[in-house]
Amino acid sequence: MDSISNMLIIMKNGSLASKESVTFPYSKMKEAIAETLKKEGYVSSVAKKVKKDQPILEVGLVYVDKNPKITEVERISKQSKRIYFRVKDIHSVRNGSGLLVLSTPKGILSGKDARKEQVGGEALFRLW
Repeated sequence: MDSISNMLIIMKNGSLASKESVTFPYSKMKEAIAETLKKEGYVSSVAKKVKKDQPILEVGLVYVDKNPKITEVERISKQSKRIYFRVKDIHSVRNGSGLLVLSTPKGILSGKDARKEQVGGEALFRLW
């Protein structure tokens, strides 16, 4: 199973179930993605914890007027097919109400940060 897809679905389902926070197994990539989502305002907190001698990542979810900020996620690059965007291919998601996340040479960046930095990369997912 794709661990990034698993993380995104856990966050989406947790939001739709009105959970305060969700947890999943820790990895540096997941932590970098969660930090990017925190910077963009889609999650409230990111914390690395240990449960039964296994590291986990606890992510606090954000709600606007009791409606979840994350309602839908779409994985772009999959393990079977990688999709890469050049700088000029990076466009806004849902007229600016969504977020595109890319893996670039400068780390995990949102679409607008990647455009600012003038770097392209592997398009991981979009969410809104």
